[in-house]
Amino acid sequence: MLKNEILSAVKAIPGDTAVAIQYLDGSAPLLYNEHMPLIAASVIKLGVMLEAFRAFEAGELSKEEMFTVRDEDKMPSCGALTYMHKDVQATSLDLVTLMIIVSDNTATNLLIDRLGIDTINRTLASYGLGEIILRRKLFDAKSAARGIQNTVTAAGVLKFYLLLMEEKLVSAQASREMLSILKNQRLKGKMPFFLSPLGIKTAHKTGEDDGTTHDTGVIFTNPACVAVFLSNNVCVPDFERFIQDASLALAK
Repeated sequence: MLKNEILSAVKAIPGDTAVAIQYLDGSAPLLYNEHMPLIAASVIKLGVMLEAFRAFEAGELSKEEMFTVRDEDKMPSCGALTYMHKDVQATSLDLVTLMIIVSDNTATNLLIDRLGIDTINRTLASYGLGEIILRRKLFDAKSAARGIQNTVTAAGVLKFYLLLMEEKLVSAQASREMLSILKNQRLKGKMPFFLSPLGIKTAHKTGEDDGTTHDTGVIFTNPACVAVFLSNNVCVPDFERFIQDASLALAK
């Protein structure tokens, strides 16, 4: 599946879809609906991670700061904290790690409360990532009912990963740490599905909701490739098979 075949394949899928693909060799990107805002699902957690690392480096948040997970903090799946014992404690860095590698929603909301929605969005905007917008915490049913949604665009998420690979998010060290966390992603049913058995590494963040499935990240080929696959209002199995096939094609 070459770039033109990837474009033809995504256009054939009913629903709201967007793709952004860029090899790190200076070649032209493949872009489709790249500035169309889509409901972010868990891809919004990239922005929360960015602000956490900015706060770490600024001395505004310690990586060792302890959080107690109360019953009222616990959110539905994904994640692990919801299923752990009463008043379990985790550090802020633990929360960031769980938020990314198992997409822990409880960890995400604890971090959003600590960091602040406006602060997270200001940090995103300061890096030219204003198309990644956090408007509410996860599982805020009242806000969702009013149509308030976290949104991302393929172009915005592509830029996030390009800056990360250039080690320009917060600092070189922070960029490397964030990339390391993304490399430990445990949800491997999409981009890595065909790649992991071949020994091809990825660093990525997924997102899922009703009619929504995303995968976004870096495929460590030579040259490396940043790939962003976003969808709302789709047949989820169909779009996930597209992600799997397209990722394999990009790695060849």
